[in-house]
Amino acid sequence: MANCNVNTHERFADIQMLRYELKGFDALSLNQKLYIYCLAKATLMGRDITFDQQGKYNLRIRKTLEAIYRHYKGIIGEAIENTETASDSTTEIETSSVCDAVSAEKNSSVANPSVCDSEEFKAFEVYLKRVWFASGIHHHYGCEKFKPGFSEEFFYQLMDEISEEELPLKRGESKEDLLAQLVPVIFDPEVMPKRVNQTDGEDLVKTSACNFYENVTQAEVERFYARLKDASNPTPPSYGLNSKLTKRNNEMIELVWKEDGLYSEPIKEIVSWLLKAQKFAENEGQKHVIDLLVKFYRTGNLEDFDRYSIAWVQQHEGMVDFINGFIEVYGDPLGLKGTWEGIVEYKDLEATLRTQTISKNAQWFEDHSPVDPRFRKPEVKGVTANVICAAMLGGEEYPASAIGINLPNANWIRQEHGSKSVTIGNLTDAYNKAAQGNGFRDEFVIDEETVALMNQYADITDDLHTDLHECLGHGSGQLLPGTDPDALKAYGNTIEEARADLFGLYYVADHKLVELGLTPNDEAYKAQYYSYLMNGLLTQTIRIKEGDKIEEAHMRNRALIAWWTLEHAEGAVELVTEEVSYASAEDALKDAEGNVVTTRTYVKVNDYGKLRHLFGELLAEIQRIKSEGDFEAARQLVEKYAVNIDPDLHREILARYKKLNLAPYKGFINPKMTLVYDEEGNPIDVNLDYEESYTDQMLRYSEEYGTL
Repeated sequence: MANCNVNTHERFADIQMLRYELKGFDALSLNQKLYIYCLAKATLMGRDITFDQQGKYNLRIRKTLEAIYRHYKGIIGEAIENTETASDSTTEIETSSVCDAVSAEKNSSVANPSVCDSEEFKAFEVYLKRVWFASGIHHHYGCEKFKPGFSEEFFYQLMDEISEEELPLKRGESKEDLLAQLVPVIFDPEVMPKRVNQTDGEDLVKTSACNFYENVTQAEVERFYARLKDASNPTPPSYGLNSKLTKRNNEMIELVWKEDGLYSEPIKEIVSWLLKAQKFAENEGQKHVIDLLVKFYRTGNLEDFDRYSIAWVQQHEGMVDFINGFIEVYGDPLGLKGTWEGIVEYKDLEATLRTQTISKNAQWFEDHSPVDPRFRKPEVKGVTANVICAAMLGGEEYPASAIGINLPNANWIRQEHGSKSVTIGNLTDAYNKAAQGNGFRDEFVIDEETVALMNQYADITDDLHTDLHECLGHGSGQLLPGTDPDALKAYGNTIEEARADLFGLYYVADHKLVELGLTPNDEAYKAQYYSYLMNGLLTQTIRIKEGDKIEEAHMRNRALIAWWTLEHAEGAVELVTEEVSYASAEDALKDAEGNVVTTRTYVKVNDYGKLRHLFGELLAEIQRIKSEGDFEAARQLVEKYAVNIDPDLHREILARYKKLNLAPYKGFINPKMTLVYDEEGNPIDVNLDYEESYTDQMLRYSEEYGTL
């Protein structure tokens, strides 16, 4: 097994690729490894579903770009094989760009080297990598459409070089037909500009490029699902979770994602690998969970999904677990449709002691919450939490992934049967290692004393905040009887994330954590408070282009909390500005327009104790909004505090961040799993390879797991 080095040299656009290590994998039994292996296959088989869900043309664009890339790579590889340095050059091709290989080779036998050696081809490569990363042509986080760094004319030139046999053409379709369809989608900024639009007052369905709806309006969607709901049903299914809603002959139709429905081919493959995995399951409970999930994939019945979810949340035995299906609804502007995702995981037993301590005390935390007793759970049921090692990431969780998860999402299941929470320890570890000594804190934290505080306690309290957010925050509180779980509509995701974050912020400062041995003292929480406010007020805007608003739910949540707190702080926290002078014009920091940045803005905390009081106050209000389904209050909070960015402050933060030469986003390359056989052909081990490059992995996945 190769060693895992977290950092890679693969960086493009605003993204740095990392690796995560499967700690303790060697200590697992053969059956456990084979269980993980088969589940990993099921996790990767749904890749094409996610691409298609993110946008109608994503798959055709990806396949076309890959055809071009493979064509040029083939030409170069063939030319290099004819040289005296073939072996060295071939190795270089696997780990660097095609263009770099051409530049190094300079071989006259390479067909049209001027094309491949150009800056536009390098920009083409970056665009392809971004499409892979985002499962489509829109940013994975900000949702805005990528602007190609190459021209439309150059794209036509590339397409001229490849035959129609290499392209993803439909029967009777020509290369010209394909170009006519794809060129406007790729190059016209007015066509499908946002994957998920959250702008208040606009038709969020019509203006979002995600592929969950077709020929319908927001009002029609809302009316369609409102008619299905029965307010007297205490166990309502998650209507719309696993379907595309369209209109045919003026009739609304749901195209259900199931084995004999939409996405039939990938679902069949997923089911096949789930059944293979079932043979290696650790116990009967795990086998039963797989049976129920397979049944849901075959029927598409949402009541079957609920039965699966209940069995899954009740299954705690064994080391290995997985998430597979149409789960999170952030990709839908209305928060109804589940984007496909998969994760395979196994427990980190040592670290899990931390989360189990929290979950065992769930009732204490619920009872001492600052929210109105009417909105608390009288009895907290079935809350479990583990720190896990991710073994394979897929769908919406790959290459970018969450570091914590709490499921299921159905409110009534959480209330009656509980929830499972995980903190993904090996991903958090990779992030922490990648951030060591990168200069970020030195640039944005107000003074050396606070930097020292964060260096000492930030990793501990970050993990605890994630634990509290996922394990207790999402699982806390209750809806009042009769409240529609979807009452907050487009604001629901932001409010829910704010509720969980505030729960974590309120309790990370509680002395109870010291008593439980989870924090070393009553000062450690200050690192989390400072980090959170600095992020929400200042540094998270490094992920947003100048002039844009905040769209993504988690970013909106953090902005809401931070700016509301600042407005109500009465001096407990403030933004302070320092004037900056430079020795020479050459030394001056400049913004994107070339203007000299003359100020540096910092967060200054004057009263950490009062901050906790404010977090509790906002938590109480957010829980009330959730419990009562108060749409107007949710709208006002989000639109006032969570959407807009001060343009002058934004320019300053972007300029300061740029000088650090850091990538604002991180993503992961999966380990490559290979079965090891004995002489009789029986599997005796699962080998892990951490050496596969990002490009090689993506091309391999398209070949091995292409189902649509």
